[in-house]
Amino acid sequence: MKLDTNKFSLAAAGTMGIVYIVCIIFIALWPDFALQLFGWLVHLVNVDKFAGDVQITLVGAIFGLLQILVYTYVGARIFGWLHNKFLKN
Repeated sequence: MKLDTNKFSLAAAGTMGIVYIVCIIFIALWPDFALQLFGWLVHLVNVDKFAGDVQITLVGAIFGLLQILVYTYVGARIFGWLHNKFLKN
């Protein structure tokens, strides 16, 4: 089944944008627990030593959201292109 690469890429970017916004809300509401979860994710015992003084700002959140949308769109577009290319072979 051939993918519509644009629709697939938009859906993937939209999904990641929603996940990113949920993550921002989670961090804003429970910063200590979010930091602990991040430590478990990257296998660090003392993650607060590396990221303990990080602050979430509106500007930072917006730029982060734009980045995640662009990176996901481009990555999904490449994935869709490769998928369709391999279908032909």
